[in-house]
Amino acid sequence: MEHRAGSRPLRVVAHDVVLALLVTVMQVQGTVAKVAVEGAPRPLTDFGNLGYALLVVSGLVLAVRRRWPVAVFVTAALASLVYYGLDFPDAPGWLGLFVALYTLAAYGDGRRSLVIAGVGVTVLAVGWLVAAADIEPRAAIGWVFFRIGASVMSAALGESVRSRRVIAADAQRRAELAERSREEAARARVDAERLRIAREVHDTVAHAIAIINVQSGVTAHVLDKRPEQAREALRAIELTSARALREMRTILGVLRDDHDSRVPQAGLEQVDELVAKAREAGLDVTVEASSPVASLPSAVDGAAYRILQEAFTNVIRHVGPTRVTVVLSAGVDVLEVRVTDEGRRTPPPGDGTDMRAEPGRGIVGMRERCQLLGGELDAEPTRRGGFEVRARLPLAPDGSRR
Repeated sequence: MEHRAGSRPLRVVAHDVVLALLVTVMQVQGTVAKVAVEGAPRPLTDFGNLGYALLVVSGLVLAVRRRWPVAVFVTAALASLVYYGLDFPDAPGWLGLFVALYTLAAYGDGRRSLVIAGVGVTVLAVGWLVAAADIEPRAAIGWVFFRIGASVMSAALGESVRSRRVIAADAQRRAELAERSREEAARARVDAERLRIAREVHDTVAHAIAIINVQSGVTAHVLDKRPEQAREALRAIELTSARALREMRTILGVLRDDHDSRVPQAGLEQVDELVAKAREAGLDVTVEASSPVASLPSAVDGAAYRILQEAFTNVIRHVGPTRVTVVLSAGVDVLEVRVTDEGRRTPPPGDGTDMRAEPGRGIVGMRERCQLLGGELDAEPTRRGGFEVRARLPLAPDGSRR
């Protein structure tokens, strides 16, 4: 508290110097004028002009009041005690002390500065009262109580200014913190949206490419021998790519600020179309819905569709033509999605290890979708050599960001 920053603005230093000079002139001139009219028990020139020196010191010390408020107050208080203790004229020699007290409270650190001010005012009051014990006329002692009261008021005014400054600074900090929090929340929402778009793009493109890859292989195989079947495969490729392009436009449409038409968000209402595409890719799909799956929350509906899509994509990519069973079970508070395949119909080349036993990006993406909604996902081989994906999605997800 005693040592303020040495790099104070020149304007502040100039203000303090001007104030110090003004207070010094007022103290000296006011005291001299009063002595000229009323006289004084002890001239200011006694003890080698000590009275003048005390008035000048208590005024000029204010030039450094903001840098060393405690030292300035102690200096002004000692000058006041010595001045009135030696019975020098009771005139405006207390101006510097009042300013020093105000500065101590206004630029101090709160509790400590108030304790110093309180102790200082108490010592000053005792010293002033002792010095005025034999004052004549007795009515003049009123000036002593004026000095005591004015000292208390100066400290109180300084504390009020300091408190308001602290409150304003605290409000400013809270406003800045709130602004930073809003910016961080906005960045978090942007990151979440980017992650959502990345998942949607991955699921859409991976599924479409897997089907196109299978159909193009079929086309190359039967082009010469069975042109009608090749034509159907090419038609499937055309439809799959067109569907993928429409979904990509929908997903990436959030990045544009226009009013282009949007296709509906993917959901279980399009499960028949999804199953049809999987069958075109060679899968024998059976869907079992133990209860109606309509009127699901949009986040759950979209996540269930993408999980089915990714599960079909994995089967097409890693297994090939096989039987797949899909079970959709919507309970009171949870939707369960189960996709089970029977594995390869012919032994795979190599050691026969199922590549899906190693968690790839597709399984990780499905699991992230479930966790985002507060659900869970299990993906593991079955005893019969196939693979099963089980997802449980709460119907009232707390963590949904969709």
